[in-house]
Amino acid sequence: MELTNTDYPGLRVIHVAANRIDSAAAIQFKDQMRDLTSELPHRAVLDLGQVTFIDSSGLGAIVASLKQMPQGARLDLASLQPDVARVLRLTRMDRVFVIHEALDKAVVPDGN
Repeated sequence: MELTNTDYPGLRVIHVAANRIDSAAAIQFKDQMRDLTSELPHRAVLDLGQVTFIDSSGLGAIVASLKQMPQGARLDLASLQPDVARVLRLTRMDRVFVIHEALDKAVVPDGN
């Protein structure tokens, strides 16, 4: 599991360079997310554009990443592939996260 990041003023975009977030990758994903977000004062966007599969462990790792965000910071999701978007809808996590259709729409002030 490889996560990279690009920083903008008040925003860190975290790119997932894998096609799966599953039980084999969940712990490593969560640990890397903690490292990348532990001191963010504002907002992070998780770019899931390459992720085509997510299981319950992967979803749990994303939710855990949200919960471990510093107080006052938020975690948005961007560029969901259809199967990943379906999992988020079925579990109603689409109501928990701000979801951006495309990464370029997420990388604007205040995510609007």
